[in-house]
Amino acid sequence: MSDTSDKRKNKINHRDKVVMILSLFLLFSISTIFSQTVKVACVGNSVTFGMGIKNPDERYPAQLQVMLGDEYEVGNFGHSGATLLKNGYRPYWDLPEFKESLDFKADIVIIHLGLNDTDPRAWPKYRDEFVRDYINLIDTFKSVNHAAEVKISRLTPIFTGHSRFESSTREWYWQVQDAIEVIAKISDVELLDLHAPLHKRPDLFPDNLHPTGDGAKIIAETVYGAITGDYGGLKPSSIFTSGMVLQRNKPIKFWGTANANETVEIDFNNHKKSAAVNSSGNWEIEFPSLQAGGPYNVTFSSEGEAITMNDILIGDIWLCSGQSNMEFRLKQAYTASEDIKDADLPEVRLFNMQPVAYTNNVAWDKETLEKINRLQYFTETEWKRTTPETAKDFSAVAYHFGKKVYQETGVPIGLILNAVGGSPAESWIDRYTLEHHPRLVGMFRNWKNNDYINPWCRERANKNSELSDNPLQRHPYQPSYLYEAGIQDITKLNITGVIWYQGESNEQNVELHEVIFPTLVESWRNAWNNDLPFYYVQLSSMAVGRETWGHFRDSQRRLMYEIPNSGMAVSSDLGDSTDVHPREKKQIGERLARWALYNTYGATDIIPSGPLFHDFFVENEIAYLSFEYAEGLKTSDGKPPRAFEIAEFPGMFYPATAEIEGGVVKVSSEKVKTPRYIRYGWSSYSDGNLVNIEGLPASTFSTQY
Repeated sequence: MSDTSDKRKNKINHRDKVVMILSLFLLFSISTIFSQTVKVACVGNSVTFGMGIKNPDERYPAQLQVMLGDEYEVGNFGHSGATLLKNGYRPYWDLPEFKESLDFKADIVIIHLGLNDTDPRAWPKYRDEFVRDYINLIDTFKSVNHAAEVKISRLTPIFTGHSRFESSTREWYWQVQDAIEVIAKISDVELLDLHAPLHKRPDLFPDNLHPTGDGAKIIAETVYGAITGDYGGLKPSSIFTSGMVLQRNKPIKFWGTANANETVEIDFNNHKKSAAVNSSGNWEIEFPSLQAGGPYNVTFSSEGEAITMNDILIGDIWLCSGQSNMEFRLKQAYTASEDIKDADLPEVRLFNMQPVAYTNNVAWDKETLEKINRLQYFTETEWKRTTPETAKDFSAVAYHFGKKVYQETGVPIGLILNAVGGSPAESWIDRYTLEHHPRLVGMFRNWKNNDYINPWCRERANKNSELSDNPLQRHPYQPSYLYEAGIQDITKLNITGVIWYQGESNEQNVELHEVIFPTLVESWRNAWNNDLPFYYVQLSSMAVGRETWGHFRDSQRRLMYEIPNSGMAVSSDLGDSTDVHPREKKQIGERLARWALYNTYGATDIIPSGPLFHDFFVENEIAYLSFEYAEGLKTSDGKPPRAFEIAEFPGMFYPATAEIEGGVVKVSSEKVKTPRYIRYGWSSYSDGNLVNIEGLPASTFSTQY
């Protein structure tokens, strides 16, 4: 071999060595870059610090560290009492944690500040500085690391038990929340929602302000999702299953969760639509409205996952709610054997939300109690066709309502049953509404012992919860609980209206119920952003221990005129003297259907109600009473009208003689020369017999309240 060849060979070897060295250096550099930990700075006040959490490992930054793993370094820079405002009483800017958080040079900054700014020492004086101060804080963190990703947070809750809640902190809190949303838009930073998942968990806030370790876990999970985008993959809302009904003549919405920044595609009715999943893992896709019909299929897909649901109908959805008389099963009804045999209605679909435990007079085990705290009170279910097997365990009232409406309209009907025995109306109202109601906000305070709540409900809640170690143990009868556990998650679903059968657990305080019930209707209408028809059942009759029922039934009648787009089905003629659960449910369901057919579906040939008191005048010691829906006015048994009473002075009523004449009822008594007050069907167990041509009973009423 020549010298030239040797030199060429040496040059090649040298070049190869250089290339190899450079390659190794590059690989090492890349490896080093990718092996560097991502620094996460948790900036905030006592909630971030973990005040009240004895075990440091349970504070939210520590739990976040475990969730994120070794590729991340999480720093806790929370300081109790810190304000965002520079002119606050303890500005975060002046605290050592602020300097430490800057020196940390975080790649990701999570800010949760503002709770302490609701203090009267801060917000009233310096509120106009909040937005500028917060933006300045964001810019400061970006200045020490230009690549830093800053995320700010909606505030964790302040609950009603806080000492300053009603002295304007409630209002200032929401003003701060609104300001934080503005700041997120101006600064173009991600807004984390730490409020929504915790506002329905008061059991995790022993001092009404600071979460426990379990509450900190929810914060950590929320932040983890925001950082990683991991929300467990594609999950449509649990209200969507095969066999479902979707509301006709309104936009059809599908929603659920998936991993952040992925794309969800839906194939429905031969149309495909897609949407990006937001940073909170939520998605929503809307299709144009459809007329009644079907069946249809729908397929949800994302990142290789696909979920198909079939046998979907377009029709009308009715929410059926209340307490045990709505819950009362078809198999328990007086006409059960006939009803179950005939329950073959393929286009009437049932969504039966059953509780994990009934509120019987027993102590629940700790597993059940924990499920209830986690708002897992209703078992998972699916839409089912109406068959003898599915109908027998469904609400008798709801079944007969749906059957009647379907038979009269031919429109597919979806019935969502969400009723809990013994539940008071306040448990079905959303928390924000109750918190801001000037009279009802007090319901939350020591609710198992206050006079707002029916004594029986309090006793039963204490019995069910007696094995709990948590002094803030939740219960279905607690104000707002059933809304949070059973209503809140379905409010995006368009529905036709509501039927409601409840009142026995509020009868002890008629005046309070006159505030609660309209508030409940308003709460639901606001949640659905719709003036939903609301048809309800008046209390029936019962002889023992129901002294308030006459007053209550009359109050329910009066409320019908105060609440627009509502109607009331009378049931006093079907009461059981010894049982709060009358078994004649078919008539009640069909009476509710009359209101729906008349008022919602426009069937003007239907009489929606029995006689409803309209007016009266007195002539020659006789009172003449007129009624609405009084066509063919008569008595149910052919005997003279009974259960009428008259008085000259309030509280001095005497039994009256009554007769029907020309569609008017004449009422008089030898003991009352100048009738001024009249009432009908007032006893707790009424034997009133006034009906119209359809045999529908007249409501309890009084011209005096």
